[in-house]
Amino acid sequence: MKIKSNIKMKYKDPSYTEIVYKSLEVDNEGFVESVLDENLINFKIESDKLGSFLATADDLIASEILAEEIIRKTNQKDILK
Repeated sequence: MKIKSNIKMKYKDPSYTEIVYKSLEVDNEGFVESVLDENLINFKIESDKLGSFLATADDLIASEILAEEIIRKTNQKDILK
């Protein structure tokens, strides 16, 4: 059985989207196919095993949250200068 999913993440700013895309692309290679389209990233996950699928989806979401947090904190430091 093949388990498939598309996860779409939409951002306010295309430059912000590109930063997240590039940050996640390194870790996703071989596990998640991702397509960047202006302010949208479409992630495609496929797996033969439910456990692997869930672990990949969980890692993707956790990594995306971390990337957003880093960007937010970096932007706040730039604003304070």
